[in-house]
This record gives sequence, C-alpha cells and structure tokens, in this order.
Amino acid sequence: MRTAIVGSVLLVAGAVAAVTGILPLSDLVELWDRVWPILLFVLAITVVTELAAAAGLFTVIAQHTARWGRGRAWTLWLLVALLATVSTIFLSLDTTAVLLTPVVVVLARHSGLDPLPFALTTVWLANTGSLLLPVSNLTNLLAQHAMGQPSPFEFAALMAAPAVVAIVVPLAVIFVLYRRSLLARYRTGEGVAVDDPVLFRWSAGVVAALVPLLVSGLPVWIPAVAAALVLGAVFLVRRRGVLRVGLLPWQLIVLASGLFLFIEALHAVGLGTVLAAVSGEGESPLALLRLAVTGMVGANAIDNLPAYLALEPSAESPLRLAALLIGVNAGPLITPWASLATLLWHQRLTSMGVEIRWGRYMLLGVVVAPLTVVLSTLALAAFA
Repeated sequence: MRTAIVGSVLLVAGAVAAVTGILPLSDLVELWDRVWPILLFVLAITVVTELAAAAGLFTVIAQHTARWGRGRAWTLWLLVALLATVSTIFLSLDTTAVLLTPVVVVLARHSGLDPLPFALTTVWLANTGSLLLPVSNLTNLLAQHAMGQPSPFEFAALMAAPAVVAIVVPLAVIFVLYRRSLLARYRTGEGVAVDDPVLFRWSAGVVAALVPLLVSGLPVWIPAVAAALVLGAVFLVRRRGVLRVGLLPWQLIVLASGLFLFIEALHAVGLGTVLAAVSGEGESPLALLRLAVTGMVGANAIDNLPAYLALEPSAESPLRLAALLIGVNAGPLITPWASLATLLWHQRLTSMGVEIRWGRYMLLGVVVAPLTVVLSTLALAAFA
C-alpha cells in the first residue's frame, strides 16, 4: 500500500505541474506515448507468470534444473545465473524479474537450500546483465535510437566488454557472501504431480510461444497481452477462483506512472541543464566514469528510466551513451525504486513468502553497485 501512496503523491504533483502549465501538454503526450507500452507489458506479463505459477509450470522447471545440478549447490547456482543472464539479454530485465524469480525460489526450496543467494542472483543480473543487446532494456532501445540506429551486432560490439564485467562482478560478490551455503550439497526430492495437466500444458505452450515473440520485433506488450488473455480464458474455464484482482500489480503501475510524470515535470523546469553540468563532457576514462556514476546516482534516486531520459542530452556520442547505460542499467542496485525490475522481483518474493529486508538489500547494493559501474566503465574505455 505504501508503494501506491507514494505513486499517488507523485501523480498528483505531476498533474499539478501539467494543469499549471509547468509541464507542457506536448511533453505530456510524448511521455505517455513512451511509457504506456511499458506499463501495459508489466501488467500483462505479471498476469501470465502468476497464472503459469498456479498451473505448476515453475515447479516442474525447478525440478528439472535441480537434477541438472547433480547435488552441488554451486553448480545449481551457476545454472540459475546462466538462466538469468540469457533471459535478461534476450527477453529484457523486467521479463527476467517476473518469469525467473518464481523458478528460483521454488528451485531452492525444492532442493532444501537458502533461496536468498539465488534470488539476489536473479535481481542483480536482471539489472547488470541488461547491457549487451538493444532488446535487453528499454534504456538500450532509447540509446540505440540516439546512437543513430546501429545494428544489434554493432551495439553488442560496443557493449560487450562492460557487459561481461557487469555480469561477473555481482556473481563474485554473491559467491563471497554466500560461499558456505553455495559449497554445500543437496539431494533432489521426488517429483510433484501436476494437479491439472490441461492447465499445465496450456501454460507451458503459452509461455513457450511468448518467449520468441518477445524478441520477434513486435512491440512486447502485444504478445504479452495476448498471452494473458489466452491463459485468462483457460483459467476461466478450468479454475476460475485463481482469477482475482490481486493478480494485477496495480501498486507498481501507480508508482511507475507517478515517477515518470514527476521526473518529466522536473525536466521541464531545467533538470536536464543541471544534470548536464554535473555529468560533464568528453570521452576520457575519467569523463566516462563521471557520466556513469551520475547515471548510477540518478537511477537510485529517481528510477533508471527517468534518469536515462534526463541525462540523454548530456551523452552526445555513442561512447558517452554507452557509459550512461552502464550507470543506469548496472547501477540501480541500491534503492528499491531504482528499477521497475527490482520492484517486480520483490513483489514476487513477497507473494511466495520469501523475506529480504530493504535495509540489507541497500547495504549490499552500496558495495556492489559502485564496484560494478566503475569496473564496467573502465572496461568500456579500454576496449571501445
């Protein structure tokens, strides 16, 4: 409920700015055109994953993954890291946060392991692993346009070195923090029977069809909405009681909407000019670090997408845009609102009864975020 309250306050503040003329109507329309597909995608993909989880899809995936780990916790953890990385690169960070988190939690519990290192791996890689391709993150798509529409291969060539560093550093930190539990062994439990094979097959088929459609070039909200409607219809026939208002992440939608509107209002009164002075100029390693760190601070202060939009005018070259992406993609690991993926991840954990205090999350982020951003930016400067 606090999330919705904060979002409502920000929405009211943004609405006041629009009514008083501080935020021009043209800017408001442009903002709406940019963000409504994101919000609709989040809404639809959350419904899909909730229904797929109710059908037992994630439990079955967890059972198979546990067998591949062959009783070694560290092997299982690396498999989870691989899944999170591939999912983020090709399906985007929000998809990873929503789709993979239930798999990870069920997997750890099914194996008798602490779910926290696995859950942290998912959310950190959902953010830091989103540097390689344009489809990995909405900020990348925006930057690709600002770069002059390089091909995905050209984009990947620029981002490859920092992308590798941004994946390796968080994994190293997690292994150090949780090395005792990750060096343990586990026994694979017995398989759990699926309650409704029809629901399971429909859920598996819909998710399997959705994955390639999300990278097909279609606007991602279209296949996500279609998948939600199909699964909703199946559940309406087979298990109507699962369909409830609580499936919709309305609190997160309100918060995200408020953040977008409020930051756009600040941008209208000169936020971009101030940030340009802070972020500096030039393409030396120090200049790139300055921009990347500014992006990291901005993302943790106001969310990564508004931070990118505010700082984009200051990143006037492909190399500087790449540094900005490092800051706003790999840097938002400290505050809960730094990225929508983090909020989605936490919602999934809460719904499954896994607790992680925001205070502990932020303390860990204060260590790993600057380290990741600095080393990734240096890799960019060295290999660009």
